[in-house]
Amino acid sequence: MIYSLQGVLESLGPDQVAINIGPMSLQVFSPTSTISVLGSPGDRVRLHTYLHVKEDVLALYGFATTDERDLFVTLIGVSGIGPKLALALLSAMSPRSLAVAIAGGDTQQLTQVSGLGKKMAGRLVLELKGKLEREWGEAVGIPGPDYDEVVAALSALGYAPSEARTAISRVRLEPDAPLEEKVRAVLQSLGTG
Repeated sequence: MIYSLQGVLESLGPDQVAINIGPMSLQVFSPTSTISVLGSPGDRVRLHTYLHVKEDVLALYGFATTDERDLFVTLIGVSGIGPKLALALLSAMSPRSLAVAIAGGDTQQLTQVSGLGKKMAGRLVLELKGKLEREWGEAVGIPGPDYDEVVAALSALGYAPSEARTAISRVRLEPDAPLEEKVRAVLQSLGTG
């Protein structure tokens, strides 16, 4: 396993980079979020990598952060999600946003990614929801089941459930606080309270 690599950036493409690591250069596939922070050709770079081995293909994938790499590996573990679609997901959303969308069951946001249909978005949620809640829950503030009443109250005020869950994930709510206080805190974060 190639855990990371460091070298000189030779060229940038829409979904790949070439990195010189001495006597050779490696082609590394990356999400646009990583490519956008690498700099210019000639700069020294370091990528966290994953070597994807398939019957007749060896492909190296590189990421700016370990969170991106780890989420990529989790995504390609889902049947029907290949490296290309996993890169598209990570190009469209930050790892935190993607984890919140999957753990929150927000298939509407997921299907906005090119190449991801409703059925596959549902499969992602079904297979990864619990895992991402365990692995990313505290880090991203994924709303738990005890916030269903807050989502319902915000929905009654005209917010989409996905929008409500995303807003809840950005606010630190006291679990024992009254419902009105929780709703007020979320509305303030939305700029309408």
